[in-house]
Amino acid sequence: MNSAIGRLYPSSKFCFVLLAIIVSIFTPGHWLQYAMFPFFLFLSFCSGTGMKFFKAFISSIAMIVVVIFLVQVFIVRYPDSQPIWGFIYLSQTGLEKSLGITSKIVASASAIMWYFQVTTPKDMVYAMERANWPKKATFVVMSTIQMVPQVMNQAKTIMDAQKSRGIETEGGVWIRLKTFVPMLGPLIFSLIQQTEEHALALQSRAFLSSAKKTSLYRLDKHAIDWGIQVLCLILFIAFLVWRIF
Repeated sequence: MNSAIGRLYPSSKFCFVLLAIIVSIFTPGHWLQYAMFPFFLFLSFCSGTGMKFFKAFISSIAMIVVVIFLVQVFIVRYPDSQPIWGFIYLSQTGLEKSLGITSKIVASASAIMWYFQVTTPKDMVYAMERANWPKKATFVVMSTIQMVPQVMNQAKTIMDAQKSRGIETEGGVWIRLKTFVPMLGPLIFSLIQQTEEHALALQSRAFLSSAKKTSLYRLDKHAIDWGIQVLCLILFIAFLVWRIF
C-alpha cells in the first residue's frame, strides 16, 4: 500500500480493528456502532481505497443488514406485534432488536473489510512469520483469505469458456441456474488440481523445514506502530474499567 496507513505494520492495524470490534460489541446502544461505517469509510478514503470499500460494503453487507432488519421488524412476532397486512406485523421490540443486531454487524464488518483492503496478504504472511506463528496456521489463514478471490476468478473463467462455446449464460434466474449446475464440475476439479499444485509448491520450498528462513522482502515496525499498539492497549483497559465500574 502506498498510503501512510497502508504502510503501517499489520499488527498495528489489527490491534486498532480488534479494539473497534470489541468496543462496538460491548457498548450499549447502536449509534456508536452505526458511526463505525462512516468512520472506516473516511479511513478508506485516506488510504486510497474509499470507493472500493464503499462498493464492497453496499454490494454485500448492506443487503444482509436490510434483510435482517426487515425480518426482525415485520416478520418475526413478538408480544407487542401489531398486524399490518397478511403475515406482516410491526413490533417495537423487533425494531430495537434489529437495530442492536444490524449495528454490530455494520461495525464489525466495516472494521474487518477496511483491514483487509489496506493490508496485503504478503504483509500479513511476513508479520505472522516474524511473530513465530506455526507454519501450518499461517498457511491455513492465508489460504482462507485467498480462496474466495481464486474461486470467483476461476468461476468467471469457466463462464467465459462456456459463453465462447455458445452456451447461454445471461438472462433470467432459470437460465442462470441451468448454467450454474454444469459449471460446478469443472470448478470443483480445477480447485482440487490447484490444491495439489500448492502442495507440490510448498514441498519444493521446504515448507516443513525447521531451518530459519530468510526473506528478500522486509517490513519494519516503526515507532508509530509501537505507539498505536500501546494506545490501543490503554484504550482497551480504559474501556474495560468503564464497562465494569
